[in-house]
Amino acid sequence: MPYETILGELELIELVDPHTHIDPHAPAASSLADILGYHYYTELAHSAGLARERIEAEGISDREKVQRLAERLEPLRNTVQYSWLMQIAREFYDFDEPYLDGSNWEALFESVDRKSHAADWPDEILRQSRLTSVFLTNDFDDPLEGFDTTKYIPCLRTDDLVFHLSDESVRIRLAEATGVESGTTAQLRESLRRLFVHFKEHGAKACAISLPPDFEPRKVSASDADRVIAAMGRGKPVADEDRATAARYVFWVLAELCDEFRLPFDLMIGVHRSVYRAGVHQGRDLFDHRVSLIQYAELFNAFPQVTFAVSVLASTLNQELVSYAWIFPNVVTHGHWWYSNIPTYIEHDVAARLEAVPQSKQIAYYSDMYKLEFALPKFSMYRQALARVLSQRFVCERGWSEEAAVELGRRILRGNVRSVFGV
Repeated sequence: MPYETILGELELIELVDPHTHIDPHAPAASSLADILGYHYYTELAHSAGLARERIEAEGISDREKVQRLAERLEPLRNTVQYSWLMQIAREFYDFDEPYLDGSNWEALFESVDRKSHAADWPDEILRQSRLTSVFLTNDFDDPLEGFDTTKYIPCLRTDDLVFHLSDESVRIRLAEATGVESGTTAQLRESLRRLFVHFKEHGAKACAISLPPDFEPRKVSASDADRVIAAMGRGKPVADEDRATAARYVFWVLAELCDEFRLPFDLMIGVHRSVYRAGVHQGRDLFDHRVSLIQYAELFNAFPQVTFAVSVLASTLNQELVSYAWIFPNVVTHGHWWYSNIPTYIEHDVAARLEAVPQSKQIAYYSDMYKLEFALPKFSMYRQALARVLSQRFVCERGWSEEAAVELGRRILRGNVRSVFGV
């Protein structure tokens, strides 16, 4: 059958994961608490009735946290996130029970504890996951030292610079990282440029930012930028309007530097922070239908040489993303982010992309993981969705050969990461 053949070939491809939150100094789980503490499980368990105070109790041990979560996993068994958990347990930690619950969690806890102490365990996880390297999410003042930057690839994350420059602590960090104060626009521009030099020298392959639904990038006049940045430099109170002006100015300079240093700019668009204020850590943010990519039209027009790898938070924005990638040469579809990272949405969205966007302009998937163990089940989920689309839409309906369908899958899974990011 085409599906099984195509899936089998896709599973052989060695990949680079183009967006994660891995700590290169501790890339794999050191405890089952690192796995069950992933926000998907804490937020789903909380949604199903486990009190936040039980999950986030101060001073709670790893063992106690795992027990509390494991005892409340039964309502999650239908979710794809639970299937990730069980695949990790089976394939990495020799757990052969059909479910993880309050009666058997200790066996898995001990297995994770035992295997995690092996020095080569992260490399073994990468090997089993068929990953050669992963992109990181690095703070702008990360020294980028003490790890293999060809395996753990730096990526300059810029949210603090754009949205929190009015905070004195951010300006102090920037000055310490670059040796330049940011009291004027000239100084700020020079400090940002030095960050790009530092990151490029350490092998960075992208600049990235997560953007709220009301952000609209546009060029700020020199007089407005000078006034606002100077006021921030003097420690003056900053009005919301001026804070927005500073955000637009810094963002625009970052785009100019991406152009100068030939770095793709990853835009993750549409997250509305702290919608559910009583939620668990990282379980408070949602998407907002009021966002539109028309807000980025001026940016896309202004920087035709910058590749913008765009992720949208919700599948409902996929058609707009497809349309922008269809028209703009510098807009690339990038993965299936957060609330659209569900097989039903992935299958729908990848089918639309493959049917409408040039195959050279699609980066299939990234894991967004915090620990290496999650790459295997997440990419497995994506490969299955992609194989269904390729077998049904391309082989069965359009008469493609299985070999041609596999080559298309190989291109968006691996080839385009190489052509866009150079790795």
